[in-house]
Amino acid sequence: MIICAGESETFDFATPMGIGLIDTAMNVTRLCLFDKPEFILFVGTAGSYASANILDVIESKTAANIELSFLQNKSYTPIDNVISAQTEDKKDIIVNSSNYITTDEVLASSYEKFGIGIENMEFFSVVRVAKEFNIPVGGVFCVTNYCNKDAHKDFIKNHKAAKEKLSLHVNRRVKELTS
Repeated sequence: MIICAGESETFDFATPMGIGLIDTAMNVTRLCLFDKPEFILFVGTAGSYASANILDVIESKTAANIELSFLQNKSYTPIDNVISAQTEDKKDIIVNSSNYITTDEVLASSYEKFGIGIENMEFFSVVRVAKEFNIPVGGVFCVTNYCNKDAHKDFIKNHKAAKEKLSLHVNRRVKELTS
């Protein structure tokens, strides 16, 4: 099953699950309880902490939930804040999720020191719920912006092109897998 966030980020081949960590967790859980899929593929846009370029397409099976306060040594968590459905020995780009968008370039670059390359608000919830239900999971993302003071403006400017690129990428990958 292919899923996405929803509202302005919908695709004709994906089922919307909600924006942010909470709505996504609730709706993916509901999906798994009532119509458990064999595989979950999340499709969405992302912000780059530095290395990924605008309109890069990134596939990942590894998600994190690391808040900015953690990078500033102002918080800690007793929960596992990096999870992966990766089964190969390949190095995934880690996708960080938060209900907040990073707009501080200095803090954004700190994420890369931990191997975290991009941020997407929903992916951690998707991976966490899928793991709970033993469902294979992955994500495909297209970068719309860098995580800096212009993040929202650049997201708006690049969103349509990113959605088009994601649609082409997913359709091509589906054809590869079904041929």
